[in-house]
Amino acid sequence: MALDWGRRRIGVAVSDPTATIASPHSAVRHEGDPESPPEELMELLAELAPGRIVVGIPRHMDGSEGEMADEARTFAAALEEGSGIPVETWDERLSSTAAERALLETGVPRKKRREKGRVDAMAATLVLKAWLAARDR
Repeated sequence: MALDWGRRRIGVAVSDPTATIASPHSAVRHEGDPESPPEELMELLAELAPGRIVVGIPRHMDGSEGEMADEARTFAAALEEGSGIPVETWDERLSSTAAERALLETGVPRKKRREKGRVDAMAATLVLKAWLAARDR
């Protein structure tokens, strides 16, 4: 499972049982406190029982990290502690931009792309896809 941290929504992506294919799952709304994973996400973890969670860390183009990266790392640590599931972090530089572009290329209208966190779930999918590809190398 991969998560795309955001202050309003957390994008969720999952892989198939063979850990080969990454697919968008959903987006979970929350209050933005990185130290308190939302209950809806904790319920989703209990339901899906992933073996590992990958949390995207937003970096600047020069590779440096800012406030959002700090929040994502705090969230990852709180999630691992609260769920007992191993959590890894992964560079998600430009994943939201790439997700928006991917949805645009499929012909999904702008209003639909923004609906219910589609971009967030797609960004999580791109993070998971990159992590799976790197793991297989």
